[in-house]
Amino acid sequence: MRKVEEQTEFLAQVDKNLNSIYCYHDIPGQSFFEQHSHYKGQLIYVEGGTINVETEDKIYFVPANHYIWIPLGMKHGTYSSSDDVMMRTLYFPMDREELPFYNEIGTYPVNDLLLQLLLYTKDWRGDIERFNRKLYPIVQAIKVLLPDFSQNKVRLTLPKIKDEKLKEVTQYLSENIEKNIMLSDIAERFDINERSLHRLFKKDINLSFIKFFTLVRMYKAIDYLAQRNYNISEIASKVGYSSIPTFSNTFYKVIGKRPSDYQRGAEILK
Repeated sequence: MRKVEEQTEFLAQVDKNLNSIYCYHDIPGQSFFEQHSHYKGQLIYVEGGTINVETEDKIYFVPANHYIWIPLGMKHGTYSSSDDVMMRTLYFPMDREELPFYNEIGTYPVNDLLLQLLLYTKDWRGDIERFNRKLYPIVQAIKVLLPDFSQNKVRLTLPKIKDEKLKEVTQYLSENIEKNIMLSDIAERFDINERSLHRLFKKDINLSFIKFFTLVRMYKAIDYLAQRNYNISEIASKVGYSSIPTFSNTFYKVIGKRPSDYQRGAEILK
């Protein structure tokens, strides 16, 4: 109950002054926020760990060294399984006539200039108003330049599951990604006809069982790569692949980079 009250109080502070840019940096471990919305657009940069942003119809996966833009008024929640997750967040007032970019949610890799601007704000917290001639131009520049920074959208998403039985199934898959699980195994475990289970995946999330399980595995692999605690062989094994080439090829098809290339570019800058 206290957690809900704290979040309610925080949201009230964000929207209290609709003309200010609100700056907030999470400490590691503060990684859960229930469904809510803002009267401001929100930028979340993930410096460490990974987060999931859940909207009404999708789950957006945001790995370290990436950021997500969330439009004004969009209902969403954030959560993470990473203990070391660090989120740097800016909430921007929005005018009626803004560029189309600000009306669409999206995840992007950070570039050097945006990263330096964000890290420059690391000790700031609370409302930043126009009369603050030292701080305001920096955070306003981030907003103005954001459409130019955000040219390479990454599509790390999963559809939001509605069917209660399928939620149980996908939860089991997420908790057992290291195992070689077939559709027939799931059907037997959950006492569902195999053909019916196949149709349930297609009907509820418009993905096949194999496609869904592969995406979950690859997104978890990104999480491990960002942690930098495991080599490629260990990560392949932890997400259910005994063959490193097969893992690497699958990762490339889904993410667009080889795991080794992704790991080199996913260093967390302190």
